Amino acid sequence: MAKKDYTVLLEDEHLLIVNKRSGLLTIPDRYRADIPNLYHKLQAVYGEIYIVHRLDKGTSGLICFAKTKEAHRLLSLQFEAREPVKRYYAIVQGVPFEKEGIIDVGLSPNKEGGMHVDIKRGKPSVTEYQVIEAFGQFSLVEATILTGRTHQIRIHFKHLGHPLAVDALYANKSELYLSEIKRKRFNLKKNTDERPLLSRVPLHAHSLKLLHPVTNEPIDINCEVPKDMRAILSQLRKWSKKN
Repeated sequence: MAKKDYTVLLEDEHLLIVNKRSGLLTIPDRYRADIPNLYHKLQAVYGEIYIVHRLDKGTSGLICFAKTKEAHRLLSLQFEAREPVKRYYAIVQGVPFEKEGIIDVGLSPNKEGGMHVDIKRGKPSVTEYQVIEAFGQFSLVEATILTGRTHQIRIHFKHLGHPLAVDALYANKSELYLSEIKRKRFNLKKNTDERPLLSRVPLHAHSLKLLHPVTNEPIDINCEVPKDMRAILSQLRKWSKKN
């Protein structure tokens, strides 16, 4: 059964907020417009739709679109002023020494198409975080981005010394296995290869707060952690105290 690409969580004549699945581009690929993306899928349903902000392909969670030019203008002004509050859950390697804090280091593009820490000339980039659960080898953290740089959370936690549990680009780690969590008494059946529990960046945009572009009423919307990240957290809770 194919994964559902998105779930509509809030909709009116002015805007649309959906929960995007991991693995789906937000906007068309720069070089290959035929690769499936959320913008084209929404366009097929709603016709006119306007991009307000983005999520990386591997990131799941909340994303807002405008349905009119005026709503797009007003929402864009909010995001440019950094007024919306965007919170993410991430599973990172290790446990940060400071259980909450602010990561404030500039970021700049690199030649590989990603970003890197650039303290002298990088664009200002700020992430607030707090550790929600600590599991020894891994942690569940909540990150609030005060700026919206590409890959900001991923690079900031790498800079902190706690890269995401899976991140092929910034942590040289493309998969997470049960054997990394259940270290004692882990056995595979003979002639069996271990399958990964997770093969994507464990990053989920779970909370979004902003003002409605027309009514000015506050919108505070949340969505639960997706099944793949829940499965990892379940295993971490089960085995972290037994190892």
